Amino acid sequence: QVKNNAVKSNIERLLKKSRKAIETKSDTAKDLIQQAIKAIDKAMQNKILKPNTGNRKKSRLMRKFNTITAK
Repeated sequence: QVKNNAVKSNIERLLKKSRKAIETKSDTAKDLIQQAIKAIDKAMQNKILKPNTGNRKKSRLMRKFNTITAK
């Protein structure tokens, strides 16, 4: 359970960094998004996150990225 909490907090940290990079239109946003998606996929694979939760987090992140970069 300690490992699960560490993985979840790492995912939230990556999501927070990604969102901040997207809002500031940073060059590193795409790399941070890829890291976050990779971490989410691994967590879903190891059953730390439920599939719907993982997919929802990825979807919201990509939707935010696409709306900001489309402008």
